[in-house]
Parts: sequence; C-alpha cells; structure tokens
Amino acid sequence: MIEMRIVGVRVEMPTQQPILMLTEVNGPRSLPILIGSAEAAAIAMHQQGVRPPRPLTHDLLGQVITALGRSLVQVRVVDFREGTFFGELAFDDGTTVSARPSDAVALAVRVEIPVFVAEEVLAEAGIIVPEDEPDAAATADAEDVTEEPGDAEDEVERFREFLDSVSPDDFGGQKP
Repeated sequence: MIEMRIVGVRVEMPTQQPILMLTEVNGPRSLPILIGSAEAAAIAMHQQGVRPPRPLTHDLLGQVITALGRSLVQVRVVDFREGTFFGELAFDDGTTVSARPSDAVALAVRVEIPVFVAEEVLAEAGIIVPEDEPDAAATADAEDVTEEPGDAEDEVERFREFLDSVSPDDFGGQKP
C-alpha cells in the first residue's frame, strides 16, 4: 500500500463533476477520483476549516466509531474495476469494512488518519501531473516530478491547470 496525501477537491468544467486528487507522499504519482457533490463538499469544507454546529454524516460516523470503543486507523483504495474505485475502512482490531473512497476520505480528514492506495490501483489509474506542461492528460507518462515539502500552493496550482485540461472520459468513465 502506498501512503497518499489529500491534495484537494476541484470541480471539472464544464460538466461540474467533482474530482478528488490524492498524491503519493513519497512519489510523483497522483490519483484523480471522480466523486459525488456531497462528498466533495464534505471533504472541502473540512479542509477549509469549516465546522458546522451539528455533526454532518461523516462527523457522526466518526463519533459512532469512537463511542463503540473502536478507532479507525487508515482508509484504503483497494481496487479499480470497470472504471469504479473501491475503498475500505481499516480499524484498530484488524476489521475492514468496504466503503466508497469518497466517503472513506471524508471520514479520514475528520479523524486525521492516513489514506493508502494499493500499488495495483495506482499503477493502473495513477497519473503524473507534470510541473511545466498544462496538458497533463496527453503527457501522463512524463518524467517523474519531485516536490519540495511545503510546496503545496504550487502543487494545487498544477492540479488546477491539470483539471482544466482533462475531461471525465480521461479517467475511464467511472461513476461517482
């Protein structure tokens, strides 16, 4: 499993399709995942520090897990079949529960746990977002891009440029 960093959520134009972007912690590959609007809002709100007065669904799930005496230790994207990503929640006692990656990541940002992606998934659906080329879809096999820690603003800008140059069809037509 490869540890990933949550870069953010962006809406692809003109279809208004939200895309979650995960990037390798120790590598150049990124994984774009088309997600639903509700999950995109849940992830983005939390990343931006917006805390609603009452718990939203993912907040509630985190609280229920804690109330039941368990803790979530990581979320994983474990498979990619027919354009659909499959995830799971991994608990402290070794139990795993199947989950949509969008819901798993929305929960991960709330309980501050790592996100991992299976090497096979990253090899099949991962991309490299080039630093100097805005047409990333055409250059997915470009040279490795190494990033300096703390260069998040540049990375987000490259992500935005990448999203402006692609369409949902470039990701295998998966449904949120």
